[in-house]
Amino acid sequence: MKIVALCAFATAIGFTIVPPAMAGWPDDKPTEVIVGFSAGGGTDVMARKLLPYVEKKFGDSAKFIVVNRPGAAGEIAVTSVARAAPDGFTIGLVNVPGYNFIPMTRAAQYSTDSLRLIARVVDDPSVIVVSKDSKFNGLKDIIDALRSRPGSITFGHNGAGTNGHLAVRMLAKTAGVHTNDISYKGTAAQRTDLLGGHLDVGLLSVSEVPELHGGVKGELKVIALLAKTRSSVLPDVPTAEEVGVPVIMSAERGFAVPKALPDIIVKKLETAIRESLKDPEYIKSSPGDAPVLAFMPGAEWQAHLDRMTEDLRPLAEEVKKSERK
Repeated sequence: MKIVALCAFATAIGFTIVPPAMAGWPDDKPTEVIVGFSAGGGTDVMARKLLPYVEKKFGDSAKFIVVNRPGAAGEIAVTSVARAAPDGFTIGLVNVPGYNFIPMTRAAQYSTDSLRLIARVVDDPSVIVVSKDSKFNGLKDIIDALRSRPGSITFGHNGAGTNGHLAVRMLAKTAGVHTNDISYKGTAAQRTDLLGGHLDVGLLSVSEVPELHGGVKGELKVIALLAKTRSSVLPDVPTAEEVGVPVIMSAERGFAVPKALPDIIVKKLETAIRESLKDPEYIKSSPGDAPVLAFMPGAEWQAHLDRMTEDLRPLAEEVKKSERK
């Protein structure tokens, strides 16, 4: 009874009681940050660039360690976060739309109700890329080729439910063509096959194309942007809508934790992430993410995802029907 009364009193005056095991968080031990894709992709790079600045917000003894658990389009990683102890020592990077789309199309190992969103970090438009030696110079070339020979062009994406996968589905439906889709465990593998001539077309995000951000020049050609308007880093690249295929798709990335994580830790994480994204040193060190940074608090991001989920429901039904055939 005394404990119940104390909790009620603490709630009434606006304090949160933190279990003794969490009193030293995040200094007690390293915090694992689970990434659902292989090293070298947009999600992995974003985490490794940002987390040192998040660490600094908590002091010298805090340590955040990236752990890559690729597979099932991120489902393995998200599931491990959902099932982790709500003690602050397991955090996950979630990728939208896959995060909310996967449970809509199959019996996933996790439910979005079992996680709590902390903060969105980026809103990263999808791009269609080909190798520098590709015969395709624009999206129209690809559509024309598919209409002439259905299924003759391979399209890479990072797994079912990812932005690339949904973009391919939407492109095929909108243009009335049949594509040959290939699923990868991460962007690095897509890039390797594109450059090796084993993949015709890749579906990446703006931040995942080093050619746009001071990386190796000339390896890939960006031929279309899946956004409403052109990008400041791609002023000469037309949107898909400009060439008659009105498809918009973006990759949102951010952090999530087990649902029962105490509010006090959730707030500390959200604040540290928000402040880190404003750090001039971080922005300078991460030219790929800088153009697509789009912080959103966890609760606001959740409301945004709820609306997105409803918009994606017709596409989810189509995916389920196609897989039953």
